[in-house]
Amino acid sequence: MVPHRPPARILLPLIVACALFMENLDSTVLSTSLPAIARDFGVSPIDLKLALTSYLLTIAIFIPASGWVADRFGARSVFRLAIVLFTLGSICCGLSSSIPEIVASRVLQGIGGAMMVPVGRLVILKSVSKSELVGALAWLTVPALIGPVVGPVVGGFITTYFEWRWIFWINVPIGVLGVVLATLFIPDIRGEQQVRFDVPGFLLTAFGIAGFITGSTSLGLNLMPWPYVATCLLGGAALLTVYFFYSRRVADPILDLSLFAIPSFAASVIGGMLFRIGIGALPFLLPLMLQLGYGLTPFQSGTITFVSAIGAIAMKFVAPPLLRRLGFRTVLIANSFIAAFFVGIPAAFSIGTPMHLITGLLFVGGFFRSLQFTSANALSFADVPQSKMSRATSMTSVFQQLSLSLGISTGAISLQLTMKAHGGTHLDLAAFHPAFIAIGLIAASSVIFFVRMPKDAGEEMSGRQRATKELAPDPVTAMRERA
Repeated sequence: MVPHRPPARILLPLIVACALFMENLDSTVLSTSLPAIARDFGVSPIDLKLALTSYLLTIAIFIPASGWVADRFGARSVFRLAIVLFTLGSICCGLSSSIPEIVASRVLQGIGGAMMVPVGRLVILKSVSKSELVGALAWLTVPALIGPVVGPVVGGFITTYFEWRWIFWINVPIGVLGVVLATLFIPDIRGEQQVRFDVPGFLLTAFGIAGFITGSTSLGLNLMPWPYVATCLLGGAALLTVYFFYSRRVADPILDLSLFAIPSFAASVIGGMLFRIGIGALPFLLPLMLQLGYGLTPFQSGTITFVSAIGAIAMKFVAPPLLRRLGFRTVLIANSFIAAFFVGIPAAFSIGTPMHLITGLLFVGGFFRSLQFTSANALSFADVPQSKMSRATSMTSVFQQLSLSLGISTGAISLQLTMKAHGGTHLDLAAFHPAFIAIGLIAASSVIFFVRMPKDAGEEMSGRQRATKELAPDPVTAMRERA
């Protein structure tokens, strides 16, 4: 008897979710272990910042090429190769004994990570029907939210009770499992047309995104002298501006800006970017506030913030029926305010706020943030034709990377401005309140783009149109009832 195989709408997202969790966990887990690694290498923890930034920059640089590579060589082959590269990079990180070695290993990881998630998402978009896509993408939202929250906890636990090298080696069994599952179940999807690789566009976007992310991430963190930060920001912005005009003159640009002519895509990507800027500051601000404001240990603060991930998991079962009943536009507009409220609610915490109340509010906040992520992510692809899905996945991934780096900078700048305004030299609980208000307002501003969407945006994907037809009586029945 042949065992029953789970449907693609469940199986494929779970395979890709493992890769996404591995990448999101790895991007945050290292920060907790920097002091221990620095002691082993005999350097300052500040010197190891390059190990963090090299990984993020490599991902940002190679993401634009992921769609073309998948179309050219096949999604299954590229997805497997990406997992292998990421796993090999993890092994090399665990074996590193100097800064150049770990930086080179992180670059190898970044190349794999840049291909792994966009290509995995592309497989789902081309394998699952639009009516089932919301539920499928909900599986991807959970690891995206859990990874940054769990990372510091896992990193602190491993570093405290084992050795920091295990932070990277735990990726090995996950990677092996991912390769096996991809070989068995990932379809070999290729692009309908083979186009030439856009080399000038790749160079413009690579250096432009790298410069902009380097500059924006350094804002407020005192990582580089101000002239260097300004040079990175302005230089990156200039290169991206040049690419904007260049892309309008070529047939197949590496990042297809014509996708923004699709109203639902433009609203979800730009509105989602504003929302992610607010969310991107949370993993930076919340642990700091709990540790500096309440005197908790890193492990204690990590276990408290972890409850938001549980709220995110609970959302997975609510999003599809809610979108089917209300539609994307209504959910995104209403939930923009609700989720933004919970992003900014730590501004109301005082030293006397009970810890169980804080934990409960973080749980509820995780639920609504996850609902917003799932809805915006799904809407991005609701009206995109199949022939442009690979380009759409590259574009959305680029904007997500930009928004997360801007979120960290926003939180850091808000803290610095508050300290200067109060003439303080150290951070206390009150210093965090303006920062949370700021990121809450930024997240709420995303509603500006959602209200401009058509009322029927993404109806085929949400299933609302089909549900409405099923509820509506047929004309003959209606005439009989009126008679």
